[in-house]
Amino acid sequence: MIRMKQEKINFFEISALFLIYLILFFNAVFCKDSIIAVVSAFFGITYTIMAGKGRPVCYLFGVSGSALYGYLAFDNALWGNLILYAGYYIPMQVLGFFRWNKHLKADKKEIVKTRLNLSDLIKLALITLSAAIISIIILILSGDKSPYIDGITTVFSVAGMYLTVKRCIEQWLVWLIVNGLSFVMWLKIALEGEKVYSTVLMWGVYFILAIYFYIKWKQDIFPSKYTL
Repeated sequence: MIRMKQEKINFFEISALFLIYLILFFNAVFCKDSIIAVVSAFFGITYTIMAGKGRPVCYLFGVSGSALYGYLAFDNALWGNLILYAGYYIPMQVLGFFRWNKHLKADKKEIVKTRLNLSDLIKLALITLSAAIISIIILILSGDKSPYIDGITTVFSVAGMYLTVKRCIEQWLVWLIVNGLSFVMWLKIALEGEKVYSTVLMWGVYFILAIYFYIKWKQDIFPSKYTL
């Protein structure tokens, strides 16, 4: 794997994060959104920002957000997401915290970023696609409310978290797919009457952040080609 540079949180990112927090507060107070959905979104979005900046502290937010999101998945009969968050995300985030702290830059604040070689990328893609098909079949048989999206997001999230712990830039391409499909899934749930507006917002923000941080990490590989 190829190593990359690090970068710091800039004013634009801080301002955007503050605006998102204000929207979450608005959802909680005026839209009477589920308090669990609001707090889960708060932790989840903060986790993603910190992960994008390569800060190990992100996992402290990640564990809290994952626990709350797991409850939302249970409450909405999304069994794939429930198993994913309770049985995989939380243990992997604990592991990720210690793994990232072993690969810090000299200032002890941010990780050294990496990318997969072509052989590893092809292997991971084949395994992920095969597992997604199997997962969809199992979820259809179990009566999942959204077996196709739930199955794909569950399996792709496993791959995404694996790449996150390994500090690979390819994680953001995987999260782009997961976040887009999850946004559609939760939007559908919200339109059916559930007060999970903050969860819909969370996945929409995740989708944008996946694009943003892919470009930012890409700058570390080709700084003269990519500017933002």
